[in-house]
Amino acid sequence: MNQRIEMIDTTFRDGQQSPLLFDTLKYRFTLEEKKLLLAGLIELGITHFEFFSPVVGKAEEDDVRALIAHAKTLTDKPLLLLGHCRCHAVDIERALEAGCNGLNLYLGVSALAQQHNAQKSLEEAITLASDAAKNVRLQLPDLYMRFSAEDAFRTNRQDLWLLYDAMYPFVNTFGIPDTVGLAEPHDVTEVVGILRQKYPNVALECHFHNDRGLAFANVLAAVRAGVKYVDTSIWGLAERSGIPSVTGALFNLSKSYPELHNQYNLSQCYPINVLMASILNTLVPYTEPVSLTNRTHTAGVHQKAVLNEKKVYEAHNLHDFGVDKNQLLLGPLSGWNLIYYYLKEVENYAITREQAKSITEAFKNQTHQIGRGRKPEDLLIQLVETYNIPKNELPSGVEETRLENLD
Repeated sequence: MNQRIEMIDTTFRDGQQSPLLFDTLKYRFTLEEKKLLLAGLIELGITHFEFFSPVVGKAEEDDVRALIAHAKTLTDKPLLLLGHCRCHAVDIERALEAGCNGLNLYLGVSALAQQHNAQKSLEEAITLASDAAKNVRLQLPDLYMRFSAEDAFRTNRQDLWLLYDAMYPFVNTFGIPDTVGLAEPHDVTEVVGILRQKYPNVALECHFHNDRGLAFANVLAAVRAGVKYVDTSIWGLAERSGIPSVTGALFNLSKSYPELHNQYNLSQCYPINVLMASILNTLVPYTEPVSLTNRTHTAGVHQKAVLNEKKVYEAHNLHDFGVDKNQLLLGPLSGWNLIYYYLKEVENYAITREQAKSITEAFKNQTHQIGRGRKPEDLLIQLVETYNIPKNELPSGVEETRLENLD
């Protein structure tokens, strides 16, 4: 089997189901915003994209058609443009009409799905899914097709194998979605091992939700066990608590699979996170591994160490992922080392270390004043002015050209 690891972007499908779009009063991405995100993902090196089937609505159908056409103008690389479809003829037909060159079929056969969702018996569900896949294969023998048993990790194993047995002759890939974020890494390793043994002629795809905060760990377990395709989105946007972010997944996987540095343009990871932030008018999440937050330090002990050698508190080379700056935040926890650095290097005071220590003691006694109405810099400068410390005269142009970059 080809062991190349592929990220499948689901920003334009599962990503649009994120409650964050409601929290930010965005509700849906505009077509122009989708085009910007699509271009950024292609620049990153993503070649596999999942879209809604057009049955979702007229606006979505128009966007899917436009995005598929636009994607082909952005790169000469082969792209897999997948329609996320129920095992219904109308879903499949509409996705293919819109220009999708592959299908991501899904159907759930868990006990809960049989009773409350699809509301079909196991036998009925197997017949529905296998008939749909067989008809597609007869008409389009070379079309890429994936099938996923929704909520796979809560599905009775024997029921799951019966369903996959019926689908095995028709599909290229089996998906194992952890739809409700239930699985742990050992569960993933076990299920992937069984699937590889039972169905050696298909690739495997994983889709892990982050309800328990285990999505990244489960991705690592899945890929180590032999999964080829990893479902991700920008910021991990998806239903509820989301799925793995594309940048976080690449960051984590690249430690064990260095070939990803050649396969993907990893320096575009942080820029695409910033692009999403500009569209949603909010900050890159502090939980996102590829972020400036992950190179930001507020505690005095950390700041002192990073001023001397950033590796003390920065074990990961985020520079390769586009985070090319380091941020030390002046605040109530800062020690004299950062205050000395800030006053000397940023504000140009001709200050001594002993003066900085004295000012720091006064600063810490008044940090309760810091808040929305008063910045720490303002408080610090007010204190410095009582010391009558002169400023260094800098050559013309230095202040405009100096870059605060601790790399």
